[in-house]
Formats: sequence, C-alpha cells, structure tokens
Amino acid sequence: MREIKRYQVRGVPEEVIRADFDGRIIDYWQPRGGSEHLLIAHDGQNVFDGRSSTHRGQTWKMAQSALRVSQKLGIKPPTIVAIWHSSTDSNPWGRAKDLTPQKYFGAGEYINPRWSVPDLSLDLDAHGYLEKIFSEIIPTVAPNIPSSQTAMIGSSMGGLATLYALSLHPEKFTTALSLSPHWILSDEKFVEKMIAAIPDPGTHKVWMSIGTKGLDSDYLPLHRLADQAIIKKGYNRSDFVSKVYKRSGHNERSWARYLDEPMSFWLTS
Repeated sequence: MREIKRYQVRGVPEEVIRADFDGRIIDYWQPRGGSEHLLIAHDGQNVFDGRSSTHRGQTWKMAQSALRVSQKLGIKPPTIVAIWHSSTDSNPWGRAKDLTPQKYFGAGEYINPRWSVPDLSLDLDAHGYLEKIFSEIIPTVAPNIPSSQTAMIGSSMGGLATLYALSLHPEKFTTALSLSPHWILSDEKFVEKMIAAIPDPGTHKVWMSIGTKGLDSDYLPLHRLADQAIIKKGYNRSDFVSKVYKRSGHNERSWARYLDEPMSFWLTS
C-alpha cells in the first residue's frame, strides 16, 4: 500500500486517507478510537470527496451518515473503505469490468442492448476485483474487524456487484446494501439466478431499494421480481428490507438522502 494523501471532509472529525494498492485506488476513513464495524463501498470516487466524484461533485456523504446513525444507536462509527472503480480515459470500460456479475455474462447470455459494451473483446474481471478487496485491501486497512460485523454497499452496477459478492464470498461479510441495483442490465432469468445464488437466510441480511425518477423508474418490474425471489428463499422482515422511494433518482444526492435507513438496518443488532 502506498499512501497518496490525506484530506478532510466537512462535518467529519478525522481525515480520509487515499492509498494505492498496485493501481487500485481506495479512500478509507477510520473514526478516532477504532471501530467494531466495517463498511466496504463500491464506486469509491463518489463516497467522500466531491473533487474526485464522477457526478458533478455529488458524494454519498457516507461518513456523515455513519456518524449520525452510530450516535443514535450508541455505538462506535464503522470504518469505511471506499474502493475506486478502474475507469479512466485510457480504460473507459474499467467500471463495467469491475462490477458486472462475471459468471452470468459469458457467451450466449442475454445483455440488454441499451447497456451492452461495444468492445466485444472486453474481459470482465469482477472476480479479480473482489479477490483484491478481500485478500489484500481489507486485511491491510481493517484486519481486526470480523466478517460478522462487515457490510458491503453499492448502487446501480455497484448494487449488482454487492449482491454478486455476497454469493461468491458469504464468509467475508454478512450484510448486503444494494441501492438501485441495475437489474435491467439483463432480464428475468438473470434476476432469478442472482437471487438463487445468495446465501440462505439465517446468517445474512439484505437491503434492496430503488427510486421512481430517472433511470430508477425503469427498475420496478425486475425489483419486484427480486423481492419475490428473496422472500420465496425464506428471508423475512428481520433480515430483508425492500423499499421504493418516491421522487428519488439515480444519483449520489438521492442515495445520500436516505442512506441513514440502510445504515441503520445494518448497524441495528
């Protein structure tokens, strides 16, 4: 790990550290006095720092949410590790390579033409992306927080990546917070396969939510299908929450507005 810089976020007492893990950039924040919980976030450019945000300076304001919710619950705030996606000018499809659920998009699998990648030679690398997170990044920056106290969060493609990670690495974290999961990347069969692959109920918790504005307005039919599939799997109100937020859109500002709710769902025992 090579530290790049430290910076302050408004309303957050400790500095955020930016570091480079052999080309994979992360931002991470650890509250003073340590943590008992860990939150792993996709699209790390947009988690803390408006200057690195890919969406007009919008961020999740995730540390501020963690501070509010933790104070309300009377617990220590979680450590937050925000993993940058790898899209750059020279690697424009890096985010798609990182976050697309890899095993469901081999030859012959349906991809909605609206979201297909023009470069047919593109090699998806979600497995390598997740392996680096769990075998290198987390053991370095948060080695002492148990998986039972660890959650993962993402939105859009990051929402899909969160559910996919839960199916591949259920021993690494126990709560999946999937906001605006981009179900319309494919079709009903894809949704059913994704939900079938997550762990059986009993040890894990799942949050899924969408809005009604912008791109989120297209998600409702497949969101409902995912709801039905996870309930059929045996999840109940104690370990599964599904919500539709009216007048909420597909952007960091919208997700930040209701972030306290999934944060509370995770941190409430």
